[in-house]
Amino acid sequence: MNAPKPMLARLVRELPEGDQWIFEPKWDGFRGIAARDGADVEIHSRHGRPLGRYFPELTAALAALDAQRFVLDGELVVMCNWGFDFEALLARLHPAASRVRELAASTPAVFVAFDALALDGQDLCARGFVERRERLLDTVGRSAPPLFVTPATEDRALAARWLEEFRGGGLDGVVAKRRDQPYEPGARAMLKIKHERTADCVVAGVRVSGDPPEVTAVMLGLYDEAGALAHVGVASSFAKAARAELAREIAPLVVALEGHPWERGFLAGGGAMGRLPGAAGRWVPGMTLDWVPLAPERVAEVRYTQVDGDRLRHPAKLVRWRPDREPASCRVDQLEAEPPRADQVLSEL
Repeated sequence: MNAPKPMLARLVRELPEGDQWIFEPKWDGFRGIAARDGADVEIHSRHGRPLGRYFPELTAALAALDAQRFVLDGELVVMCNWGFDFEALLARLHPAASRVRELAASTPAVFVAFDALALDGQDLCARGFVERRERLLDTVGRSAPPLFVTPATEDRALAARWLEEFRGGGLDGVVAKRRDQPYEPGARAMLKIKHERTADCVVAGVRVSGDPPEVTAVMLGLYDEAGALAHVGVASSFAKAARAELAREIAPLVVALEGHPWERGFLAGGGAMGRLPGAAGRWVPGMTLDWVPLAPERVAEVRYTQVDGDRLRHPAKLVRWRPDREPASCRVDQLEAEPPRADQVLSEL
């Protein structure tokens, strides 16, 4: 079964105003498109990779629904005593079938559904979100764990309380959808309001020092509209033990400069931000190679503060590796944010 691309969200800084919005918690797990066609059930990742074999407890629960044909959008999370465990979720992606069965019993996952794309042969993508949610509730709302329908509210004050009180433990913000919002596969058509600004970046190089070498900075890239990997900043401020561990971890990724996306340089136009300590800096052939090229295969989630254009103003903080993300999906538009209002700018002058 071919899974459609999921609809994506654009980062904004505040909950939108007005009565046209419906708010949901933003779950912190694996995005999953669950599809059933009779006896065939599959869950696909955000990038179309099949996940069902890793989560047999979820495919079994989906197969037990009354509806024989459907496509649902949702999030896979693993529950624990204190909330949701992302590390345990990552561990579920094991190649051995015997281990998959063990993990399904010891750290079972749940599927939190938040949209219905198709049901009983009807394509619902062009329908408004209110109607799609009603169909979702009819399909999944009366189910038992491990299937859930995400909470939703039209009360902005309640959404603000979610944003303030439910930090971490499986939630990392709030999603806002218009009541009449169609489902737009692959488009950033929803809004997301997060507790902190994060981005999933390609790790394409490192800066090292010492003998044995230690990583002092991880060099971050995002793909621009032309498909080029732009150097957008660095992640740094690692503890000494972490610097040594990073050096060992990235060693297999070290490659020659020839053929690397940055072999002809990066940030050649310069700019004031490149002169800030630890920020992205200019490099072109002929200059000393003060960085180590890496195969652009690893994705890291980083936490950052401010953006100037398409560059991080200050060094970011490495949050975690994201093996579930494809490097090609890490694009500059993740850094989009609502521009400040003129009166806010003027008040700071």
